[in-house]
Amino acid sequence: MFDDRSPIYRQIADRIKADVLSEQIKGDEQIMSTNQYAAYYRINPATAAKAFQQLVDEGVLYKKRGIGMFVSPDARENLRAARRETFFAEVVDPMVTEAKTIGIPLGEVVQRINELGAR
Repeated sequence: MFDDRSPIYRQIADRIKADVLSEQIKGDEQIMSTNQYAAYYRINPATAAKAFQQLVDEGVLYKKRGIGMFVSPDARENLRAARRETFFAEVVDPMVTEAKTIGIPLGEVVQRINELGAR
């Protein structure tokens, strides 16, 4: 499950975010505890705790004292909004800049996108 490209805690957080986005985990659903997660994936519990704390800080998870960790009810919508902004900033904006630089009319770019979307 884990690779060497980024810290394990980030990979855990990204996996949980992906599961929330794909609705494999839904709002207000309880997730494994840090100790369960650590035992299941054979990682240090502190690593799992760091990932979970990051997700709490980002509003993806919340704690119920004495019960466990749960997915925030609005986590999916918030993650989608953040990914949308990232998509425009990292994909669309540079594409528009490049199209203008090489002289492709934006109407032609939109037409191509519409054609690809219709497939």
